[in-house]
Amino acid sequence: MNRIALVEDHERLASLVRLALSRAGIEVDIFSNMEFAWRALQSAPYGALIIDRGLPDGDGLGLVRRLRQAGRSIPCLMLTARDALHDRIAGLDTGADDYLTKPFSTEELVARVRALLRRPEALKSLSPSFADLHVHSDPGRMICGSESVSLAPTELQIMLCLVEAHGSAVRRTRIEHAAWGLEEAVTPNALDVALHRLRKKLAAIGCNVIITNVRGHGYALREDHLAP
Repeated sequence: MNRIALVEDHERLASLVRLALSRAGIEVDIFSNMEFAWRALQSAPYGALIIDRGLPDGDGLGLVRRLRQAGRSIPCLMLTARDALHDRIAGLDTGADDYLTKPFSTEELVARVRALLRRPEALKSLSPSFADLHVHSDPGRMICGSESVSLAPTELQIMLCLVEAHGSAVRRTRIEHAAWGLEEAVTPNALDVALHRLRKKLAAIGCNVIITNVRGHGYALREDHLAP
C-alpha cells in the first residue's frame, strides 16, 4: 500500500509534504502528535512513517523507540531542525531508518520515502503486477500490453492494495483505509462507486483481470480465463 503516516504539528509543512507525496502517487495521513499516531498505527497498516523530532508531546524518537520495542519494523524517516552528528547517530541507534534535516527539498523527501517503500520490510513494489496487469504509481496508471488508462489517486491506492494481495481477499475496511485514510469521511457507497469505475477501466484496456466480491471476506483480483 502506498499510504504513509506523517507525524508533524506544523500545518503548512505537513500540507506541503502531503502534496508532494500525493503527486508521486503516495498518499499521506497526518497526525499532530505521537499519541494520535500510535493509536492509528495499532489499527491501520502503513508502508512507512515520517516523524518530526520536535512534537508537542516530546521527541519523535520516543515513537520510534516504542514501535521497535513492540516489534514493529515499519520504516521510519526522521525530520529535524538539528544537524549535529550526535543527533543523527542517536536517531539511527534508536531504530530510525533515515534522517532528513530541515530545510529540505520536497524532491529529496519523495526520493527518501520511495527508498523506504522499496525496502524488504515494507514488502511493497512501487509498480506491482498481477497476471497481465501492471500498476504504475508515478504517474498513476494501469497498463495491460500496449493499452493503458490513468487512475485517480483513490483508484490508484485501491488497485495497489488489491494487486499487492496477489489474488487473496482484502477486507473492505482495509481498502477504504488505503484509498481515503483515517481523516476523510467515507460515504457508504464510495468504495462501490470506485470499484465500478475500476472494473470499467480494466475492461477498457482489455485486461484479463477482474475484481471479484469474495462474500464475507472482501474483494480480490482474479484472472478471467473467459476473456478474449
